[in-house]
Amino acid sequence: MNPKAVQKPDSNALQAAILQLIGGDLREMESVFQRELRSQHPYVTDVLTHLNTYRGKRLRPMLLLLTAQAVGECGVEHHVLAAVVEMIHTATLVHDDVLDEATTRRHVATVNSRWNNETSVLLGDYLFTHAFHLAASLDSALACRLIGRATNLVCEGELAQIHERGNSELTEEQYFHIIEGKTAELCAVSCYLGAHFAGASEAVVQAMETYGRNLGIAFQIADDLLDVCGTEQETGKTLGSDLEKQKLTLPLIRLLAESEPDEQMRIRELLAHPSAATRQEINRLLRATDALEYARRRAFDYVAGARASLACLNDSPARQVLETMTEFVVQRST
Repeated sequence: MNPKAVQKPDSNALQAAILQLIGGDLREMESVFQRELRSQHPYVTDVLTHLNTYRGKRLRPMLLLLTAQAVGECGVEHHVLAAVVEMIHTATLVHDDVLDEATTRRHVATVNSRWNNETSVLLGDYLFTHAFHLAASLDSALACRLIGRATNLVCEGELAQIHERGNSELTEEQYFHIIEGKTAELCAVSCYLGAHFAGASEAVVQAMETYGRNLGIAFQIADDLLDVCGTEQETGKTLGSDLEKQKLTLPLIRLLAESEPDEQMRIRELLAHPSAATRQEINRLLRATDALEYARRRAFDYVAGARASLACLNDSPARQVLETMTEFVVQRST
């Protein structure tokens, strides 16, 4: 798929289509989420209320519910599972903000900046434990096993990324292994659970899992592009954290790979001493090469793989929305 040939989807139209299809299911999911996290402690209630202002797009619950609709229909189990994956994802956001020392997300203060790191770490733990408690309420143990495995892989991916900070020799293969764990795994398991609990065949379930994995990888590449070339006004969150924390992402890996040895040394020196001036110079170098376009092309490669996985589905409004989402994740600005 040629990135230049794809028309940017209308996010408002996409949101309207999603709400028309699964608006009621999302409300049921939200009801489960809020009911499970109710607390009698005023401080906990205050933190949870603030958290709701920046939980994000509900991408993973949407994927789970849309996948269920595309192969059958949503049921009570889907509402519970959608709340579970949203809790796990939200926990990772809270912990990520601590690791990145981020101060804003979706135009509001992060938990760590409004309160402290201790509150953020414990809140993330609180969300994780509630997620597994809720998953265990289902009759089937499969969901608990799959979500537990996915969460382990998410944490492994995050740990691997921390270990590789400052490693200017990081390869594309290593980068993709990290993001497949920390981002794509939860998207993949969301689609798997949506299809499985809607009664799809094993072949369709596997195809939906592949869809989610490819979509998640494309989403993370797009996120990494925003971190180096987006604006905080557009995204509503703290940017530049990858450079600040010396995380090598795909655009930077490509920049180093395509540079001459002398230029590589200069880039590594810039990466080793992150600052506002460093980010500006790295931005200039990225735009002077094919690094940004290369990363976009790779994202579109994974988008094409995601779309191909939908071929096993009958045509339906839910399938059409899943197809449109593949375009949106790589063209977004937030």
